[in-house]
Amino acid sequence: MNGDLSALAIGTVLSVGALGFVLYPLFFAVQPRRAIARRMAAHADDSAIRALREIEFDKATGKLSDADYAELRREYGAQALRELRSAAAATVSSPALAPSADPVEERVRAYRAAHRECGTCGLRPESDAVFCSNCGVFLDGNCPTCGTTIVESAAFCSNCGTTLAATV
Repeated sequence: MNGDLSALAIGTVLSVGALGFVLYPLFFAVQPRRAIARRMAAHADDSAIRALREIEFDKATGKLSDADYAELRREYGAQALRELRSAAAATVSSPALAPSADPVEERVRAYRAAHRECGTCGLRPESDAVFCSNCGVFLDGNCPTCGTTIVESAAFCSNCGTTLAATV
C-alpha cells in the first residue's frame, strides 16, 4: 500500500510539472518577436525575401502576434523591395541575353529558344507544337495568311479559312 501511494505521488508531481510546462506561455509574457529578431539577425547575410517567408511561416504556426507580424512584415517588406529594385536595375544595366559563364543557364536558354510558349500555360514541352497541349490555343496567335487573331482553339482561321496546322 505504501508503494502504491508513492507511485501515485510521483505520477501527480510529474503530471503537474508537465502541465505547468505546457501552460507557462499562457500565464507569463513570452516575447516571440525578440527570438525571431535574433534569428533573423543571425542570418543577416540571407535576403529579406527569406526573412519574409520565415515571418509568414511563424504567423501561420501561431508563433507571432498580429502586431509583431505587421511590424516585421513592414520592415522586411521594404528591405525586400529595395533588394528587388536593385536587382532589377542590375539586370537592366546588363543585357539579359548576354552569354553566361554558367553552363546550366546556357542550357535553360537553349531549351527556351527551342520550344514554343503559350500565352496562358507557359512554355510547352513539345518543340514542334502548333497548338498548346494543355488548353488547345493556336501558339502563333495570328493567322499567317490574313493576320486575324485566333482567340480560341481552332484548326481553321475564322476569317479566311486557312488550315492553321498546315501553315506552320
